[in-house]
Amino acid sequence: MTITANGIEFETSIEGPEGAPVVTMSHSLCCDLTAWDELAEDLKKDHRVLRYSLRGHGKSAPVEGPYDFKMLADDVAAIQDAYGVTESHFVGLSIGGMIAQEFALRYPERTTSLVISSSLCALPDGAAALWPERIRLASEEGLEATVEPTMSRWFVEGPLDDRSELGKRVRKMIVDTSINGYVGCCHAIAGIDLRDRIPAIKKKTLVIVGREDMGTPLSSSELIHRQIEGSRLVVIDNAAHQLAIDKPEEFNQNVRAHLASV
Repeated sequence: MTITANGIEFETSIEGPEGAPVVTMSHSLCCDLTAWDELAEDLKKDHRVLRYSLRGHGKSAPVEGPYDFKMLADDVAAIQDAYGVTESHFVGLSIGGMIAQEFALRYPERTTSLVISSSLCALPDGAAALWPERIRLASEEGLEATVEPTMSRWFVEGPLDDRSELGKRVRKMIVDTSINGYVGCCHAIAGIDLRDRIPAIKKKTLVIVGREDMGTPLSSSELIHRQIEGSRLVVIDNAAHQLAIDKPEEFNQNVRAHLASV
């Protein structure tokens, strides 16, 4: 369903029983709301599951950037408003996990709990130079030029060899992302630094990461874990960045356990 929120059109989906606890999901760069298909299918039996595609991703409007996390968090609030959602768990992966942190800081009264997966609160050492180059490559050569480098960061070597349909699904999400959406989100990520702010987050938080994640390494999740008092850190072995797609059974089990504990 396409709705207008925060002045632009968003691709959205809401499933599950009326009156059930709401879970809002925010996906990674170069994905769309279908990246949550496995988790949504699991949770919609007993939760109200709200998904959306980030601005410039999927079928959401390819609005020109740059974007920032205030804007991206306000997008979520406006989408929730459109559906009458006043309080929700928030599950975010990669940039979605960064949005989750900003959202919890800006809208604590709307936030029931957080799952922050494969994410950052600040750029790792040496990462600042990567983002201008990624912006240049996409702008000059298109998202097709980013596919294989992205896949090598998102998945450990080998696991997709016998899952060709999954590989096609993920590659299609990458190339279907608009240049404006990609570049706008890259600018937001390049400027992230929430280290001094996230100790103010007091909601129950699960931090989950793949041990082989190169883009948002274990050390970055450990930093989030240290900064959010009382958070729980889970590390999934033989996994990289796209945990919800690559390791759905383990990922879903950990998310369910977290939701049940709140």
